[in-house]
Amino acid sequence: MLKKVKKFLGALGPGIVTGASDDDPSGIATYSQAGAKYGLTTLWTVIITFPLMAAIQEMCARIGLITSSGLTTTLKAHYGKPVLYLMVIFSVPAIILNIGADIAAMGAVANLLLPSVPAIYFSILFTGLLLFFIVYLPYQKFVAVLKYLCLTLLLYIAVPFFTKPDWWEVLKKTVVPTFRWDKDFIGVLVAILGTTISPYLFFWQTAMEAEDVKTVKRQLIVNKRRLTLSDAFPDNGEKRERKLLGLLIQKMSIDVNLGMFLSNLIMFFTILATGTALYSHGVRNIDTVEQAAKALEPVAGRSSYLLFAVGIIGTGFLAIPVLSGSLSYIVTETFGLKGSLDKKFHQAKAFYVILIISVLLGLGINYFGINPVDALLYTAILYGVTCPVIIGIVLHIANNEKIMGRYTNKTLSNVLGGLCLLVMTAGAVFLVYLEFFSK
Repeated sequence: MLKKVKKFLGALGPGIVTGASDDDPSGIATYSQAGAKYGLTTLWTVIITFPLMAAIQEMCARIGLITSSGLTTTLKAHYGKPVLYLMVIFSVPAIILNIGADIAAMGAVANLLLPSVPAIYFSILFTGLLLFFIVYLPYQKFVAVLKYLCLTLLLYIAVPFFTKPDWWEVLKKTVVPTFRWDKDFIGVLVAILGTTISPYLFFWQTAMEAEDVKTVKRQLIVNKRRLTLSDAFPDNGEKRERKLLGLLIQKMSIDVNLGMFLSNLIMFFTILATGTALYSHGVRNIDTVEQAAKALEPVAGRSSYLLFAVGIIGTGFLAIPVLSGSLSYIVTETFGLKGSLDKKFHQAKAFYVILIISVLLGLGINYFGINPVDALLYTAILYGVTCPVIIGIVLHIANNEKIMGRYTNKTLSNVLGGLCLLVMTAGAVFLVYLEFFSK
């Protein structure tokens, strides 16, 4: 069984890690709030978020494959510096706040499991372990670790079976959308959109596909033998390149769709678990994941509580490397610094120093008087402002023949991408209105 799992995970690429990392502790907190506050009413959102997420992430992945460069490098080469710097100004603080909220959540949940140890000690321990793994593990081993951490998300699928939901009602709430014209409900919908379609995922997906294609362009695994490209495709160079890209795009599409499906599946089951266990028992106000985990124990049993809590720690170990790696790619590519995750520390000092600083700053926000709930709010605002702009740029790049050649968007990609742009723009407008003009 373990060999089959290992073989399956080995065949997967960056898409599965990107999708799984989207369900970080702060994302689980958002889904828990939705379930606790509105029960099963928001389950239908998975029907919206999955195709929109998959379309945008597929574009980012395709850009990485075709250009062999990160999204920031492509922006820098083909778009004005004001757009690039504006994106950096909004994205970097948001990612640091997101890292800080996730570290705090991991520490708080670990403190629930071992109350005798203060939460901050756990946060420091987790930060140290994360930095060790990120800096000292070779790229291929690092990615392999992230793939195995994806398995921790399966814990959330198990939780609802302890809460005994009415499956007919679950089906009805999933396929029949419910909408309420009130500020709080719209705020929850915007929060769900913001935490599922996050800008940092665009940068990570593009960078990881670019890293992978640099390796695969030299050799290809065929029938368990390692062959050079000229052996695998005995045509001229242009045809070999075209065949290779066709294979990579096909594999990437499956990988991205599977990753986005996993992300939405975990969102669905988290809302389902908290909606059936907490909402139906009168627990309506959940601000943090540790509150959700603690509230589950008396109504759904200790087993569900433990699964939920351990899942939070696992998702943190999965998401924080993605967050910090995305930030480091953004900064290094913006300022022309060399480095990437496939390089060792002494070969890419600037890259790893930026990554380390971002994680330490995330840990430090717990000392700056910013609580995790506020950090999540500020993160949502910054992501909300930048997301529509970046989606618009991704759409433009993916349709630019000078950059993408024959691999520009098809009609379906443009339709879904356009819908995603409209939905996220509306979400950003609602978010700004709710926070600043509806008091």
